[in-house]
Amino acid sequence: MSELPELVLDGSRIWSLESFWDEVSRSIIPGARWGRNLDAFNDILRGGFGTPPSGFVLRWKESETARAFLGYPETVRQLESRLSVCHPDNVFGVAAKLEQAKRGCGPTVFDWLEEIIREHGEEGDEAESNVRLVLD
Repeated sequence: MSELPELVLDGSRIWSLESFWDEVSRSIIPGARWGRNLDAFNDILRGGFGTPPSGFVLRWKESETARAFLGYPETVRQLESRLSVCHPDNVFGVAAKLEQAKRGCGPTVFDWLEEIIREHGEEGDEAESNVRLVLD
């Protein structure tokens, strides 16, 4: 089996979801225009947006630094923003997640991102993407 190419995220550059998008743009798909949201990030991991179409290793350096910044305060901020623009049918669900995050419970922004990446790994629903996450 051939060695997969390695793409590197620098967690020391990540202090918000927006800075995560900046880091993806800088290190994974330089020069590419993309939606800068969770759905678009999911699409990037499938390949064809400047990422290797046959898969890659995604090495997230300083991941614990990023995990700290993408914790509950950032999750609350993101859910408050989402609540202000979401479809009326989604208000109850987003509000419930927001209240949970305010209590320091439930998934964080870091968890959202890690889950999306792992869905593209060997045991995920999109395993055909062949993305291997390494948290350093």
